[in-house]
Amino acid sequence: MTSADLLSDAFGRIRESVEEVLDGLTTAELSSRTDPEANSIAWLVWHLVRVQDDHVAAVAGTEQAWTSSGWAERFALPLATDDTGYGHDPDQVGAVTAKAEDLLGYLDAVHHNTVKFVIHLTDADLDRIVDTRWDPPVTLGVRLMSVIADDLQHVGQAAYIRGALERQR
Repeated sequence: MTSADLLSDAFGRIRESVEEVLDGLTTAELSSRTDPEANSIAWLVWHLVRVQDDHVAAVAGTEQAWTSSGWAERFALPLATDDTGYGHDPDQVGAVTAKAEDLLGYLDAVHHNTVKFVIHLTDADLDRIVDTRWDPPVTLGVRLMSVIADDLQHVGQAAYIRGALERQR
């Protein structure tokens, strides 16, 4: 297995996990929150896909699916187009509502772009510096692992909320 295969598999697992979380949920369930300060499944999934889209497009030198494929218009959220959800307050979290089919469609577009990029990476590519704002500077490998870790954490949170919703039925 190559590094490219490993990265592709990791991003594929994120996609599969999101699909499992969203399966059969209504828009109301996706938007429900355990308390007024909590994140919803819709926000968690939107955010994890936005971060993947933003970060992978930046290191790949490509456009984000959010803007280039019309997802920003389809979602029509009351947020800036470049917003990924980082630092959202409870009102902004509550403003992120979506149907499962739109979340999955956006995820599929981003996953396609991500795999298209990572499948051709070599071990040497992973050492490329992609962000000098940090000390030490961030390599491509570290940035991709950061996205994977963040996405897995958020899909786990969404799965937990789904379990709570199922127990309330």
